[in-house]
Amino acid sequence: MFSAEVEPGWSLEAWRALARAGWCAQVGPDAVDWNGGAQGGLLMGQGVLDLPAVVAGPRVSAEFLQLASAVLCHRDVQRHAVLYRLLWRIASGERALLERATDVDVHRVMQWQKAVQRDSHKMKAFVRFRRLPGEEEEFVAWFEPEHWILDRVAPFFARRFAGMRWAILTPYRSVRWDGEALTFGEGAARNQVPADDAQETLWRTYYAHIFNPARLNPTMMRQEMPQKYWKNLPEATLLPELIREAGVRVREMAERAPEPVRRRVPAAPAALPAVAAQSLAQLRVAARDCRRCDLWQPATQTVFGEGPDDAAVMVIGEQPGDEEDLSGRPFVGPAGRLFNQALGELGIDRQRFYITNAVKHFRFEQRGKRRLHRNPERSHVQACNGWLQAERAQLRPAQIVCLGATAAQAVLGPGFRLMQERGQWQRLDDGTPVLATVHPSWVLRQGTPSARDAGYRGFVADLGQLLQAPPA
Repeated sequence: MFSAEVEPGWSLEAWRALARAGWCAQVGPDAVDWNGGAQGGLLMGQGVLDLPAVVAGPRVSAEFLQLASAVLCHRDVQRHAVLYRLLWRIASGERALLERATDVDVHRVMQWQKAVQRDSHKMKAFVRFRRLPGEEEEFVAWFEPEHWILDRVAPFFARRFAGMRWAILTPYRSVRWDGEALTFGEGAARNQVPADDAQETLWRTYYAHIFNPARLNPTMMRQEMPQKYWKNLPEATLLPELIREAGVRVREMAERAPEPVRRRVPAAPAALPAVAAQSLAQLRVAARDCRRCDLWQPATQTVFGEGPDDAAVMVIGEQPGDEEDLSGRPFVGPAGRLFNQALGELGIDRQRFYITNAVKHFRFEQRGKRRLHRNPERSHVQACNGWLQAERAQLRPAQIVCLGATAAQAVLGPGFRLMQERGQWQRLDDGTPVLATVHPSWVLRQGTPSARDAGYRGFVADLGQLLQAPPA
């Protein structure tokens, strides 16, 4: 038996060096004790770093390394061993292992990854800075994460609050930002952070004014803002009263409000060819031979929607991209991966959604060997509208999410202005609530890292409306 100690336990670099050494020495997963460090060091024989290499280093995908970087932040002491076992299996020939969601090891690390992503999202949402007494522009915050996420999340705060000096203290570790670099240190105690400051009174006043009682969903709120976080949130002292008075305030708002504007669903173009479709599966088969516009000719295939037949949420994008056209599945390219990342931050499972596009074929311009995306024309949207309406009729979703202007205008009408009305619930004539936001590819096209980060945060904030009940 050989021992390996990852120090610190959440470090991808430290784990990677040990895992690489173990593989190169051909030390199998069952021959490595990854928990020896918790007992005071290398207690059983040699450490894997001391072993001679007999084979070249393992080759794994960027997807695996990204997964490992998150999983290593989980508190489960088995994470190092399970990741090494996955590495061993992938490097031994199971190249598609991560696609097998039913595999015990894969399922386990995916659950760990979700837990870390959720904890990271909570930290970004619930950290509250307080000004240090006697300091002009120095702030400190206290947070109690479930997992070892401080190193993972600290760069987010460095980007967001780059212009001020701050520190975040947790029970196991601390981080400070001096305007130029992050410095990590030992853990701290809650009493090292001021109990209150003058700005929190202003924050409570602001929070009380922006609180929308019509969107109150106490059950969902407690899921997304568990009470264990309330003790460190200045606005939490207001919540019992705001919740108690919500019903009265909603009635007052209803009495003052004018008749709400309802969006009219654009009329569908000429009827689809006769299709005795009794299910989404039958629609999908029928759409393979669609010739309603000229996009089918250069495209590889129709990219129809996918997801549960009883999905409560229908997500509509603009059109397939290059990877979608080749695979025949929606939202599997760079934009789809960014969408998955945003949902992960919100703790939302994409598998609950039915995902489709307003246009079912890839429109592109050939440049050498590259196929460059081109926006669909209105005629293409109109030609596909019948398919979109047929999908919606079969699905009958409780909510619709539109990603991008093309999708939003296909559902809400050509007069809809995305950038002015994004992130706000609309209603169709039949009462179905619709939420429109930017397409994730818009975020990816932003010219600078700061612009992309700002665009991404806005995108996540818009999708966060799914966690609240739409206004009546």
